Amino acid sequence: MAASIASRDPSSPVAPDLFKSEAEALEQVRAILALSHADADVYRRSLSGLASHYERLMRETRRLIGRSDRAEREMNALNAQLQTLARQLEYRATHDALTGVLNRGAIIDMAAQTLLGTGAVMIVLDIDHFKQVNDAFGHPAGDAVIQGIVECLRRIVGDKGAIGRVGGEEFTVLIPGGHLAEGVELAEAMRQAVAEHVFGPPVSRVITASFGVSANPVGTCFDTAYGLADTALYHAKRQGRNRVEVAGEA
Repeated sequence: MAASIASRDPSSPVAPDLFKSEAEALEQVRAILALSHADADVYRRSLSGLASHYERLMRETRRLIGRSDRAEREMNALNAQLQTLARQLEYRATHDALTGVLNRGAIIDMAAQTLLGTGAVMIVLDIDHFKQVNDAFGHPAGDAVIQGIVECLRRIVGDKGAIGRVGGEEFTVLIPGGHLAEGVELAEAMRQAVAEHVFGPPVSRVITASFGVSANPVGTCFDTAYGLADTALYHAKRQGRNRVEVAGEA
């Protein structure tokens, strides 16, 4: 095999034959067996030498098998690491680093596909007076508030829909194939959960959020669905915040 490799690439070194001595021993044995007459000592010496070479062959075979097993284990471990890294990269590409919910691009892609396939209820929410929280207590406290809000949303939404962070303090909840009444009920439950949530120091105050809801039939484009919900959210803000408004009813 080494010769064939060398013939393909003259510059490549020829690999040493690990079993050259065993091959020579076999040839010697064949030569002795070919003799018409040989005494027993010749056969015994030949057999002894053959046994010695066989033992070395077995040791070398076990060593090569062990090396192959180690290489296979290392390859499997590297493959598992690559798969883990690929999953981590995919997760980071589609999820918000602070909250773990879908990021802006991922929720928009999901919403666009869902609207074309089944239609969806879209809920847009915004934390009330969030800038005051950041100004009064600093951005770390603001981040803690955002994380607390997401905990409330997750507890209410569960597996009914998907949550995405589309801006600093703005979120979208997508309910595939949902009905308006279901969306309004879910939005009201989220509003109440946020208003009742206890935010720890240094904030130590009630935080509320305003909600806009739109129900969108199959084929609605994302911009339309989001625009309707966002307009309803705007009216919720104008009506005093900490409330749910429905697109078309404001």
